[in-house]
Amino acid sequence: MPKKKTTKKPKKKETGYTAEDIYVLKGLEPVRRRPAMYIGSTGSDGLHHLVWEVLDNGLDECLAGYAKNIEIILLPGNRVRTTDDGRGIPVEKHPQTKKSALETVMTTLHAGGKFGGKAYQVAGGLHGVGVSVVCALSNYMKAEVCRGGARYGQEYSKGKAKTKVKKIGSCRQTGTTVLFEPDPEIFKEIKFNAKRILKHLRQQAYLTKGIRITFKDEREKEKTSYSFYFEGGLASYIKYLTHGSAPRNPNVFYCYGEKNGMVVEASFQYTEEYEYYEEGFANNIHTEEGGTHLTGFRTALTRTFNDYAKRNDFLKESDDNLSGDDVREGLTGVVAVKIKEPQFEGQTKAKLGNPEAKLIVDQVVSEHLTDFLERNPQDAKAIIEKCILSSRARKAARAARETVLRKGVLEGLALPGKLADCASKKPEESELFVVEGESAGGSGKQGRDRRFQAILPLKGKILNVERARIDRILSSKEIRALIIALGTAIGEDFDIEKARYHKIIIMADSDSDGNHIRTLLLTLFFRYFRPIIEKGYLYIAQPPLYKIQSGKRIEYTYTEDGKKKTLDLLKKEKITNPSIQRYKGLGEMNPEELWHTAMDPEKRTLLQITIEDAKEADRIFDTLMGEEVPPRKKFIQTYAKKVKNLDI
Repeated sequence: MPKKKTTKKPKKKETGYTAEDIYVLKGLEPVRRRPAMYIGSTGSDGLHHLVWEVLDNGLDECLAGYAKNIEIILLPGNRVRTTDDGRGIPVEKHPQTKKSALETVMTTLHAGGKFGGKAYQVAGGLHGVGVSVVCALSNYMKAEVCRGGARYGQEYSKGKAKTKVKKIGSCRQTGTTVLFEPDPEIFKEIKFNAKRILKHLRQQAYLTKGIRITFKDEREKEKTSYSFYFEGGLASYIKYLTHGSAPRNPNVFYCYGEKNGMVVEASFQYTEEYEYYEEGFANNIHTEEGGTHLTGFRTALTRTFNDYAKRNDFLKESDDNLSGDDVREGLTGVVAVKIKEPQFEGQTKAKLGNPEAKLIVDQVVSEHLTDFLERNPQDAKAIIEKCILSSRARKAARAARETVLRKGVLEGLALPGKLADCASKKPEESELFVVEGESAGGSGKQGRDRRFQAILPLKGKILNVERARIDRILSSKEIRALIIALGTAIGEDFDIEKARYHKIIIMADSDSDGNHIRTLLLTLFFRYFRPIIEKGYLYIAQPPLYKIQSGKRIEYTYTEDGKKKTLDLLKKEKITNPSIQRYKGLGEMNPEELWHTAMDPEKRTLLQITIEDAKEADRIFDTLMGEEVPPRKKFIQTYAKKVKNLDI
């Protein structure tokens, strides 16, 4: 058995951190003029980005080895306070600005210890933009620094200092505290989401093992507190991400290595799922759009698994190599790099662009993965067999897709016969109603506006795609009709640019069967047409539950509460004994009723489907639609008391 390879972490070098380490590039006024250029948007994403930027300062101290604890508190009045036990921002006079180094950092764009100095070898914040941008976009901000036995403080507003840096007390420890209140002139809605912040803090605690991150929400009377501390780093994170899924390889792969000054960490585990999930980080920043580090990770996995499969006779020399898609099926993987000069695409750092990251990640992961497979032959066998099974299924699915496409060609690319298409050929103005049942489809076809509204009725409940591979999915007549109607194709051939409609509206009954049909369709779109959801093209129609009529006056209500309010209103107007019709299905509505209540753009209510947290959505679909019964039973027991309007 080969000896386990170990890579020692580099020892922290003691370096100075004084005013000379703060480098100035330019001022702050552009931030208030064009905030979206610096934080992505002035909506919820940009608002939370302020928290991430202040947090980055504390994380940089942790990465440098000078801090062990970070605390974030949500306070009443839309205020956030962040504290770390690092070295504390320098307060002496800066040689360039002739102001305090603290004021320079807080009020000058591109000023920080990440430029040319030795204060930070790697840092999360890009070019020191972070905290000064937060200062510029805050109605009020206060910084307190413990350093050299003294406590110093300064206040700011809208990017400008309101007081001088002054000594306000003494303290034994060191560290920095930043309190800020976002400016309502910039952010029209200020509402911090505790769940979103917790998710981000959990990620950071996994990425910076051995540090403690505490979160407190003190906005309400019932205060909450959470603390994250993980010794296992990315390996612990993988266990968290795969919780509730059956593991394919019991031993989680983890590696740590350094080449040419870049630190690489990677970890993964395979489950019995068909989907894959990957996350990439650069200097603790979540690169949501991937980048060169994730490309290197994928390349290493594909090549190493192919080499191992050929070397150990899982694949013959004449067999096709496993593709990247084959290797990723069922994979949950995370790769994180620490790099001195990160090159991000976009100010909000969504994608890493450093070319050298691809090669170095590839080398580090390949070396450790080869060793892992040799030391864990049972895990290796389980993974390779899943990849080979995926390859066979992919070939079968390709044949099935070609059959569907070939049939389309023979029929002159004919659309499904049951589809009542719209006259418009402009996707941006066209709507497709996916309707439950032939009778409802008939009413929809008669009631629609033929200029821009198309109707596709589906017969019964479609296949649960959570429990099927794509070759079986394509054998479903109803799903094939939907694929051809959408125009995007599916799987490897999927192309969002070919979507024939930019509004796809699921319209089903309001009873339990209708809810099930909606869930089956949402599962299909989430698993195989996710870009349609991400583009904002998918909606759910809201047909009424009740028709309340008194003479010629007709009111439609969509909930039990709505019915009660309508009846109360009629009583006040001295209208008694109105007729109440409870719609059991869309088929009970005549075309005119369906148009006025669910299809008329001027009057209807549509719910747009969005994905706020892809991993959490993935977990919910696994729970509700997967093969494992115990998690679904537990979910039902947990939320049973919260169910309303259950159709009996």
